[in-house]
Amino acid sequence: MTDATATPTPGPALDECGARAVLGAASGALRARRLAEVAEMEIAAQWAVLHGHPDPGREGRDPMVQPGGDGTPEVREHALPELAMARETHQATTRALVADTLDLVHRLPRVWAVVRAGECEPWVARKVATQSRHLSQDRVALVDRAVARMIRGHAPATVLQAAAARIIEADPESHAMRREIERRRRYVTLSRSDEYGYRTIIARITAGDAAWIDAMVDRVADILVAEHGHDHHRDELRSRALGWLARPADLLRLLLDHTFPADDPGEPEEPDGEPSRPVWQTEHLDRTLGRLAALSVRQLAALRGKGTVYVHLAESALRRQAGLARVEGDGPMLVQALSELLGHADVRLMPVLDLHLTGRGDAYEHPEPVKDQVWLTAGGDAFPFSPATATRAAVDFDHAVPYLPPDRGGPPGQTGTHNSAPLRRRHHRWKTHGGYRVRPAGPGRYVWQTPHGLCLLRDHHGTRRLTDGEAELILTAPPGVDIYPGVELAYEPA
Repeated sequence: MTDATATPTPGPALDECGARAVLGAASGALRARRLAEVAEMEIAAQWAVLHGHPDPGREGRDPMVQPGGDGTPEVREHALPELAMARETHQATTRALVADTLDLVHRLPRVWAVVRAGECEPWVARKVATQSRHLSQDRVALVDRAVARMIRGHAPATVLQAAAARIIEADPESHAMRREIERRRRYVTLSRSDEYGYRTIIARITAGDAAWIDAMVDRVADILVAEHGHDHHRDELRSRALGWLARPADLLRLLLDHTFPADDPGEPEEPDGEPSRPVWQTEHLDRTLGRLAALSVRQLAALRGKGTVYVHLAESALRRQAGLARVEGDGPMLVQALSELLGHADVRLMPVLDLHLTGRGDAYEHPEPVKDQVWLTAGGDAFPFSPATATRAAVDFDHAVPYLPPDRGGPPGQTGTHNSAPLRRRHHRWKTHGGYRVRPAGPGRYVWQTPHGLCLLRDHHGTRRLTDGEAELILTAPPGVDIYPGVELAYEPA
């Protein structure tokens, strides 16, 4: 272990220090912060050691996984979320820490020695570990030697650039194959909404498709100049134009309204005098336009597809038409901005659920109304420190107390809002097979207990750790009794 946990020697207060002393304090704080990060990494490595062998009692249900690269030890999968809870982070963050640390210890020992000495930024070393993870253990040694020589005194960008070059040199065949795989990878992704209600679209498409999309965006932007040009610059007009591509019927009308006979350069004629058909004008074009013209308004709207949007609003914001709304999958936005999200849609409002009502059933499957109520009450994935990015369609609705079929002695009314927790599939598997215990403790409140007794409360305030006494009160309370430790209840005298 390093001296990362050593108590610093008290010194004069900063407001009593001169410039040179403040500079010295800055250097000391930098080293202390680096060593604190090293201490976290060493804790992660020791956790991996303690859980680096199969659990005899849960073989097959708690699989061994290898977070790091070739040559690093395996770790029990269900042990990782417990460490994440202790660190108050999501499991993916802690898994990345374990993977990077194991890579540094077992695959990049020279770089790890510099990191442990507090002489470089740990995040740079972790980035090198991630980038080189696909290399075999014998080939990664080239990267280890090169990075260890320069990670002390060079800028992070320089170190990472040199590491990238050594990674290619260590395995050029693998690099060429990965490059080919990357070249064939195509996707369209959306970022989360920012605080102003905008999202970024990132797409990987063929050069030909990209050119035609760019040309169409330019064409629509040119049309919009007449309406918005004096108030908006070109990039903003192109951004608005891209939105029109999501509304094909409206887009076609816009293009037709702004296509004039003067725009037609004339149709070339065949030798027999008949107009020739352009390359882009397929034989079914006339038939397609006829079908489009015959569609009803509802059918035209259906061309854009359908979707379900969950918008969370306070009653006061709804009445005043002002304030904040939260849109699942997008994040917070002003109530006034909802028109930009829903203004071009054919909206069908669903009935408002009374979250104070409870429903129960005997079947294993959750009825849709129960799912809706549990989802809205929980406010997202009920696993501790889980980010609020899950959607209703992406979670399982788990019985907090495992379901027991009636023919095996199970009591009636096991399925309902009182015994349900929305969990992503991986979190569901950890709860079922990893030795984690959960108990609903009120609307949207869940108490989790890890295999080693760590207890956390997850509710609409977030996730916080419970003392042993608080956890004991909640976990041992009779069924139907919800305990709120630390909350004082006031009673009016009779």
